[in-house]
Amino acid sequence: MNRLQDDESFSRRVKDVIKCIPYGKVATYGQVASVAGNYRAARQVAWILHSSSEKDNLPWHRVINRKGEISLQPGCGFEKQKQLLEKEGVKFDRRGRIDLERFLWNPENGI
Repeated sequence: MNRLQDDESFSRRVKDVIKCIPYGKVATYGQVASVAGNYRAARQVAWILHSSSEKDNLPWHRVINRKGEISLQPGCGFEKQKQLLEKEGVKFDRRGRIDLERFLWNPENGI
């Protein structure tokens, strides 16, 4: 398999993983990368989300950073992502973090 085919295959797997994140749960960029087959590709997951969320109708708002925080900056999507997560019942603490013990998706129970 050549590199382009491998990149396309990884991108497809990432999109499939993101589509599996259930309502009311979140996954980290690294977690998505790992489940898709490359635990070192968290940044690639971010790029795939950036370039494909709308056209592939991905639940992009369910992907957060490893600290339990939204990575988007205020005024650049942060508020929208927080609103969508809160609408699904995901709670934030006073520091703006999500309790990963409570809301982190466990793919072994869902894929």
